[in-house]
Amino acid sequence: MRRPCVVFSDRRIDLMRLVFRLTLSLCLGAAVPNGPAPVSAAGSTVYLPVVTRSYDPLATTRRVNAPFFNVADITGQKFSEMAIFWFGRVGPTENYTDVRVAYNTTELVVYAAIFDRRLWYDTTPSASDLTQWDSVSVYLNLTGNAGGAPTTSAYRFVAQLTNGGTLPAGSKASYRGNGSAWGAQAITFTASSGWRGDVINDNTNDRGWAMTFRIPFSSLGVSAPAQGAAPWGLAVVVHDRDDAGGTPIADQAWPANTLDLNSPSTWGQLRWGLPAYTPPPSTPGGAVTIRHKLNGAVVPDADVGGALANQCPGDENYMWNSWGNANYGANTGLNIQNQDDIADWPCFAKLYITFPLTGVPAGKVIRSATLTLHQTGGSGPSSNGDPPTDQYIQVLSVNQDWSEGSITWNNAPLAVENFSGSWVGTVVGCGGSIAWPCVPRTWNVTALVAQAYASQTPARLILYSANTGYGTGKHFTSSNAEDWNAVGRPTLTVEWGQP
Repeated sequence: MRRPCVVFSDRRIDLMRLVFRLTLSLCLGAAVPNGPAPVSAAGSTVYLPVVTRSYDPLATTRRVNAPFFNVADITGQKFSEMAIFWFGRVGPTENYTDVRVAYNTTELVVYAAIFDRRLWYDTTPSASDLTQWDSVSVYLNLTGNAGGAPTTSAYRFVAQLTNGGTLPAGSKASYRGNGSAWGAQAITFTASSGWRGDVINDNTNDRGWAMTFRIPFSSLGVSAPAQGAAPWGLAVVVHDRDDAGGTPIADQAWPANTLDLNSPSTWGQLRWGLPAYTPPPSTPGGAVTIRHKLNGAVVPDADVGGALANQCPGDENYMWNSWGNANYGANTGLNIQNQDDIADWPCFAKLYITFPLTGVPAGKVIRSATLTLHQTGGSGPSSNGDPPTDQYIQVLSVNQDWSEGSITWNNAPLAVENFSGSWVGTVVGCGGSIAWPCVPRTWNVTALVAQAYASQTPARLILYSANTGYGTGKHFTSSNAEDWNAVGRPTLTVEWGQP
């Protein structure tokens, strides 16, 4: 695939180094009361809540569980492990957005990557018209997703696309609630943009753009929230412009396009730390293995987007008109892929999979649940020479049914919240030096399965990543594998106990 010309790499430009303050106990890895508990994997440390949450029924409000990282530069050091969610659609006049979120002791970082066919920005911007061009608005409410009007706990940050790099003052704006509406207020934050395409501010096709918000907690008058602290309200809106005249295009928003930006009760939630789960007291009772066709189980799965049969198409007409509407539910192989180069979004792919929990007896305690996928390969060296690399793959929940025969990138249900993640390495030689079913990869999905079980619903999972490199795509066996490879199909193992 021909790559559009590289214009800017917004994430790799060192915009600002923040002084990272840590207590001696954190530096030495000691326990801190009410502080984050470290869990290490593949040389990385993700901080999980010390106080675990009980397993309630599945959430109905969309939320993002932001990981805490003990680093100064989140996007430079922990980009692949930032929590991810998404919204929108791919089309000639529709935008799709991946959003990554994380925080440290000094700031909240929100990174939005937008698939956008035409890129337009105002070369002489003013605060009053930023949203009439390609721009992103981030809404925060420090008292949660509650209330019918923006109070003084509510903040709005707007950043408009530029030709790349740190945004000047005129390309961004900030607002604060006053109890009934929004009022302009100078609030310190930084934003940086980057884009990929041929020429900006013209009528030729491009690929997309990205915006990074760095919002200091001190600017909001608070310290970094403790792990497991009360959630904030969060909304994200992408504004689009596709021509010089400003033909009206509807905004795309999370958690839903129907949200009321003046009513925080309609927003999503920003939670502090990844969900952790401690099962209630129980005695071991039994275990259930759930796999397609095993004991009559039906386990639908499908990858959407850059599926194995749809890898990185380069035809512009197909990309903008058909890519997002293609179905690959009958495939025997699955792909999971993402990266920081927005130009390569036709390679991106998510996996949807649903496990029935009817094999788990009623009235029991979920003690553990493990998802196993068998990896068969992955991305090889790309045109820029990047070798295959490890990928951090995240598990998210969804609370809607979907059809294996009709699910697409554009109609797939949005995630409700993110849960666990695992690093997945590279595989070479599957079926040769590595015997089938090849390499098992596992994820701890106990919290998600416990919620689904409490709700008396199937365990509906999405797997996606927030990775950086070109060679991070990973391939797995699907439920549609032939019977000779039945053991390679996606498997959920649930251990339950007697209360």
